[in-house]
Amino acid sequence: MKITNLVVQMFHYKSRSARDSEGHSHPGQEHDATQTLLRIVTDEGVEGYVFGANARVIQGLVKPILLGEDPFYRERIWQKLKERQRLNLGTLSDKVLASVDLALWDLAGRALNQPVYKLLGGFRDKVPAYASTMCGDDLEGGLNTPEAYAEFALQCKAQGYPAFKLHTWQPPMPGAPDVKRDIAACAAVREAVGDDMPLMIDPFHYYSREEALTLGKALETLNFYWIEEPMDEYSISSYVWLTEQLSLPVVGPETAEGKMYTRAEWIVRNASDISRGGVGDLGGLTPLMKTAHLCESFGVRMEVHGNGAANLHALCAMGIPGEYYERGLLHPFIDYNQPAPWLNTLDDPMDKEGYVHVSQKPGLGQDINWGYIEEHWVADGE
Repeated sequence: MKITNLVVQMFHYKSRSARDSEGHSHPGQEHDATQTLLRIVTDEGVEGYVFGANARVIQGLVKPILLGEDPFYRERIWQKLKERQRLNLGTLSDKVLASVDLALWDLAGRALNQPVYKLLGGFRDKVPAYASTMCGDDLEGGLNTPEAYAEFALQCKAQGYPAFKLHTWQPPMPGAPDVKRDIAACAAVREAVGDDMPLMIDPFHYYSREEALTLGKALETLNFYWIEEPMDEYSISSYVWLTEQLSLPVVGPETAEGKMYTRAEWIVRNASDISRGGVGDLGGLTPLMKTAHLCESFGVRMEVHGNGAANLHALCAMGIPGEYYERGLLHPFIDYNQPAPWLNTLDDPMDKEGYVHVSQKPGLGQDINWGYIEEHWVADGE
C-alpha cells in the first residue's frame, strides 16, 4: 500500500464560540467559521481522516514527503517530519505533525477494521471524565464570579461528572490575573460540591513563584487534587522549587515544546509530580504513547491534555493512569453534548456514572457527516 495523495477539504459552519486576544475560547455570537478535513489517500482505496489540518503546510511541505510512502510506516514518517522541523519550525508545528500522524493511525485502523486503541494495545474501553471549564469571563450567567463557578460545578456534578476543573480568569479579562480571585472561586466550588469531589485548577500560566506558591498553599487547605501550569514552563527550576514547597500535586509540562524529551527532563529534575501531554502538544499519537511509556518506566502518572478522539484512544491504551479524560471546554451557555455539525455522533459520549466510552468503530472511530461536509464545502486547501 502506498500513499498517492493528501487532500485538505475546507468547509464552513456556524460557530457560537469566539477567541479573545490571548486565544482563549468563550461563548460568542453565532458567526460563520471554517473547518478542514485532511484525507490521506492510498492506491488500495483506503483513506485516513483528521479534522483541523493546516492546508497550506500540508500541501506545500508535507505532501512531497509522504507521496509514495507506505502509510503503515508511521514511525518513519513521524521521524522524517520531526527532523524537518529543525529548519521549518515556523510552519511545521507539532500540531501539523499531529494531524498527519492521527490521519495515519485512522487509516491503519480502517484498513485493519480495528479501533486505534486496540492497535495500540487495549487496556480499557471507558475512562472517567472531569468537567473542564472555559476560562472565566465577564458574562452575566456565565463564569463571571466565584459563585458562578460554584453553581456550574453543581450542574456538572448533577450530570454525573466525578471531578471538576476550573480554568480561571486570564488576560484580557478585566482584573486578571488575580490570585485572590482564583482562590475565592476554588473555595466557592469546594463549599458547593463538598469534600469528596476531586477538584483541579488550570490558572494563569505566568504567575510569579510567590504567587504560584500562595495559590498552591491555599489549594492544599481546600483539598484540591492538582494544579496545572501556574508559571512559565520554560523555567524548569521554578517548577522544581514549587514542587518541593507543595504537597499539592503539580502537573506539567503542558504546552512546553520538546515532545517526550522535555517530559523526560522534567521527570529527572523532579519538576512536577504528574506529567502531561496531548496529541496536539507533542505532535501526534505516536509521541504521546512514547511519553506514556516513558512515564510508566519512571513510575510517574501522566494525565492527557485535552479532549478528542485521539486522546481518548491513547487513554484507553495506557497501562498507567491517565486517570481522567478531560471533557470540555464547558460553559453554562454551551451545549457540549450537541455534536459538531460535521459529526453524526459525539467522539466522547458520557454515561450517567461519568465514564466516557471509546468508539469501537475502525480507526479513530469518528462518525463523519459526509453529507454536511459536501453541502458546505468551500474548496480543497491548495
